[in-house]
Amino acid sequence: MPVYVYEAKDLEKGCPKCSKGFETVQSIKDEHLTKCPACGAEIYRVLQPSWLGFSKTDLHYRAKRAGFHSMKRIAKGEYEKMY
Repeated sequence: MPVYVYEAKDLEKGCPKCSKGFETVQSIKDEHLTKCPACGAEIYRVLQPSWLGFSKTDLHYRAKRAGFHSMKRIAKGEYEKMY
């Protein structure tokens, strides 16, 4: 099931949970949440790019396979290849 991120519409009226944003697992068929389950403040679903579902390790592996590499700074003006 997908993970959705929700955030308070008015950050000043929300609790610490919805003011910072929270994740919830819902079926695609479920209705969007409109109220924070903790405080009842109005919330909205934050649109997230689908590629964020990959782990960092998976993204590095895909980039490496595609021929990209990452550089790590070791000193001023000196870098070394990480992968």
